[in-house]
Amino acid sequence: MARVKRGNVARKRRKKILKLAKGFRGSHSKLFRTANQQVMKALRNAYRDRRNRKRDFRRLWITRINAASRSHGLSYSQFTGKLKKANIELNRKMLAQLAILDPEAFSKVVELAEQAK
Repeated sequence: MARVKRGNVARKRRKKILKLAKGFRGSHSKLFRTANQQVMKALRNAYRDRRNRKRDFRRLWITRINAASRSHGLSYSQFTGKLKKANIELNRKMLAQLAILDPEAFSKVVELAEQAK
């Protein structure tokens, strides 16, 4: 049976991992074994946090809307209920942007929501 030389494949695999580990501190970017562990950990964290980012932003938007609606005498849940009744379909991101960047427009939205029955 012929001898199999795997030098090329192994080197490519190691270079790929070390390239992903660029910027890590100390041996985490120099030694293959520790770099491999850290890259796997980093990829696992990145996968998890891509989902967590969506939750975090939603919580932030709700907090901002709640603060702005309370200044108009409504809680967040009352405000969203009135928006639904008024058939105003603005998502949380847009409402939070309005609350921060354009308070007058937000107060108009609150007025429209309160007028609906």
